[in-house]
Amino acid sequence: MTEVKRFSLVKPTTQTPFHIDFDWWKQQDKDWHVFLIGYLCPEHQSAFSNRVESSWIDWVDPDTAEVTSVDGLQHVLMTHCTRQPGFLTSNSSLVDSVFRVLLSNGNTPLTPVQLGELTSRPAETILRTLSSGVIYKGIRPLQS
Repeated sequence: MTEVKRFSLVKPTTQTPFHIDFDWWKQQDKDWHVFLIGYLCPEHQSAFSNRVESSWIDWVDPDTAEVTSVDGLQHVLMTHCTRQPGFLTSNSSLVDSVFRVLLSNGNTPLTPVQLGELTSRPAETILRTLSSGVIYKGIRPLQS
């Protein structure tokens, strides 16, 4: 039986955590690998440019020791490329800045207040943008 994700009709606040919902990319029939390749550092862009299929790796959570399968491109992006100088810039659009911060934090959910502190943008502006009804780059409120 297929699990259906239901999203809350509760309006998000500045304390609502947001994350990148990679399932949203799949549901939208978007090739998120092609999109994410643009966020890789030059070294990994060349390494992943000829890959058609995604590769899965086993990843051990450093806090819980839980082993999960993760997408290799996504893992390299979040553990290496986001740590490179210039990944987080002050001249990116609000949505791109939030997307990059979420990637650099391993897609750990963050509230608009936390995102505002990390992007130097007002939390209310981030909240209005992310809760406008349009889903930008798969950034959605975390569903409990």
